[in-house]
Amino acid sequence: MLRVEGLTAGYDGPPIVRDLALELRSRDVLGILGRNGSGKTTLIKLIVGLLPQISGSIDLLGVEVAGLPCWRIARLGVAYVPQGRGIFPRLTVLENLQTGTRAAPKGQSTIPEEIFGYFPILEKRLKQYGGTMSGGEQQMLAIARALCGRPKLLLMDEPSDGVQPNIVEMLGDLIPQIARRSELAVILVEQNLDLALAVCRRCMILDKGVIVHEGAPQDFTDPAILKRHLAV
Repeated sequence: MLRVEGLTAGYDGPPIVRDLALELRSRDVLGILGRNGSGKTTLIKLIVGLLPQISGSIDLLGVEVAGLPCWRIARLGVAYVPQGRGIFPRLTVLENLQTGTRAAPKGQSTIPEEIFGYFPILEKRLKQYGGTMSGGEQQMLAIARALCGRPKLLLMDEPSDGVQPNIVEMLGDLIPQIARRSELAVILVEQNLDLALAVCRRCMILDKGVIVHEGAPQDFTDPAILKRHLAV
């Protein structure tokens, strides 16, 4: 599904991500952990085409996407749910979802039926303006909008940020379900360790743009490792 090799990138100073490599298959859920400033969001923005890389490759289903504009990467099947959700507050729920369909493959530009199975509350709020919804409801809308593009790869940046605990718990159940049923891969950037370990098949910790620990959720139970790489 996705192969990243030798990825190095930054802004105007030293590289934020350095010689990073990862692989992801369909239905995989990969958690990216790390302290603030460790390169997590930079990695996501590189994959979706919002930042240029200094070196390295990003291969999506056999297509080299590094260097492509973000709209082309979206059309190739990459969807992005940014931190802060990024919905259109002055558009209705229906209109927000319709904007997501613009990235869908030709001939599949309708809202997928399974969206309302995942998020039944949205079907009841189609005429409501996005900006009037709660933070948790807006997060559901942001994820649903991304899925309307029928992606192969879903990138999620801090979906638990500013969301009430019951919605976080719901997302914990739903993210693996979406990966399985929609046959897509998920990269989850998350500060909420409990959520990441609950939903991800694999996790990796970034520190100064380098992978310093990776493995299955059970490999993240050592307090010394968590203290060394995640404690503030």
